[in-house]
Amino acid sequence: MTSRRICVGAITGAFGVRGEVRIKSFCADPAAIGDYGSLASEDGRREFVVTLTRPVKGGYAARLTGISNKEAADALRGTRLFADRSALPTLPVDEFYHSDLIGLDAFDTGGQKIGRINAVFDHGAGDILEIGTKSMSTMVTFTAETVPLVDLDAGRVIVDLPIEAEDDR
Repeated sequence: MTSRRICVGAITGAFGVRGEVRIKSFCADPAAIGDYGSLASEDGRREFVVTLTRPVKGGYAARLTGISNKEAADALRGTRLFADRSALPTLPVDEFYHSDLIGLDAFDTGGQKIGRINAVFDHGAGDILEIGTKSMSTMVTFTAETVPLVDLDAGRVIVDLPIEAEDDR
C-alpha cells in the first residue's frame, strides 16, 4: 500500500530573525526539497511553498510562504514536511520509498508469514527493516541478499532470515 504523501523533510528551527527556517531534507538530492510544489504539515492543515535560500550546516535555510518572523519560524520547529506522491520522481524498479515498504507483509523463503514491516530506519550504513512478529520485532538489513523480493502489488516481501533470527521465532 502506498501513501498519497511522502515525508521529504523537517523544519529544525528558525534561521536568523526575518522568518527563515532551517530545513533538513530527506530527499536523495537534498536540494530537490524545493522542487515538489507546496509541502504540507503531517496533519495537512498547513501548506508552504519552500524557497531554498542557501545551504547551512545540516540542511538548508529557506523561506516559507506565510512565515515572516523568527517567532513564527521557531513555532514550526519539528514540523515534518510532506509532498504529494504525484510530485515525486518515479523510482527505478529496484528502489522504493520507505512509505511503500511500511505495512507490507513479510514472508520467509519457505512462504511462511513472519510478520509485517513496522518501520524502515536509515542510520547511514543502509536501510534496516523492522519486522513485527507475533512475539517481538526483528531487524533485517534491506539488501537484495536478505530481501530478495519486494512485491508492492501483492503487498509482501520475501525475507531470507539469518539462522539466529529463525531460531527466535
